[in-house]
Amino acid sequence: MKEDFRGLRRIERADLRTRNTFGIAAQAPLLVEVADAAQLEDAFAPGWATSGAMVLGGGSNLLFAADPAEPLLTLTARRTAVLRDDGDTAVVRAEAGAAWHPFVLWTLEQGLYGLENLALIPGTVGAAPIQNIGAYGVEVADTIVAVEAWHRATRAAMRLDRDACALAYRDSRFKQQADAWIVTAVEFALSRSPAVHVEYAGIADELNAMGIARPDPRDVAQAVIRLRQRKLPDPARIGNAGSFFKNPIVQGSVAQDLRAAHPALPVFRGSSEDTRKLSAAWLIEQAGWKGHRDGDAGVSDKHALVLVNHGNASGAQLMELARRIAASVQERFGVGIEPEPRIVGAQW
Repeated sequence: MKEDFRGLRRIERADLRTRNTFGIAAQAPLLVEVADAAQLEDAFAPGWATSGAMVLGGGSNLLFAADPAEPLLTLTARRTAVLRDDGDTAVVRAEAGAAWHPFVLWTLEQGLYGLENLALIPGTVGAAPIQNIGAYGVEVADTIVAVEAWHRATRAAMRLDRDACALAYRDSRFKQQADAWIVTAVEFALSRSPAVHVEYAGIADELNAMGIARPDPRDVAQAVIRLRQRKLPDPARIGNAGSFFKNPIVQGSVAQDLRAAHPALPVFRGSSEDTRKLSAAWLIEQAGWKGHRDGDAGVSDKHALVLVNHGNASGAQLMELARRIAASVQERFGVGIEPEPRIVGAQW
């Protein structure tokens, strides 16, 4: 049943299959669509949602291991605007419901640079700071000025500067306190100088294949799009949530011992001088999981980090597969790996 109230759209027994990129068949007892952040007060009025209602964005970083027990809430506002521009740097504001990839393309059309390495990442602007999305050597934290959010306990709109957001590798204050905040908009500082970041493996080679010797940010975005289309399965064709596992961060001495035993293991600098980041994809592939399939639950044959739904896999089946993968990596390499998406209906 669907009904509208004060500009809010209420959907009872909401079908979630098309609202998560895994394509998992799931149902929420209630879904409330909010078209304006100012309506959140009404959305949390008695009888509409609860203080624990989960926010659903594009469903691209999410696994429904079971039907959610609580109501869901989604923000649909997607306006973008340049707040100020001094000719060198512009601050751009985008509302939470804006789709991420079209927003990146819009910034490039405005001659604003800094997000090009994050092209073609699925999801919404509102989800970007929660996960601190990153790709090809760039994190969204590099450009965030502030995050506008609604605080559930005080029922007040707040503007948190970058430091207050506690942005870290695939982490943030909003992820750690998921039941406390609803991200409503994000402000970015973007440059008008076309500096490019092509140091990450693969981008320079892709640009060379495109015949571009002196790339601008638009060229970098196209290179990233080509790489992602070639290496990662399209959720429109086969259900997936992108990279399912985070790259593990270990002490430098652990990485050194692993590299001595496995010289091909990719190792990168971690979150500090004495830590190192390991390639979860390499560990999973070496453990023999790339292309594996159990019924409709499987691992992509394009990229070992990506779990896929070949049609009718349940979230529980994908969860069980993920646990088996992690256990085998732990057994073979002595390294723990953790899921990147938010898991609903089960504990890792």
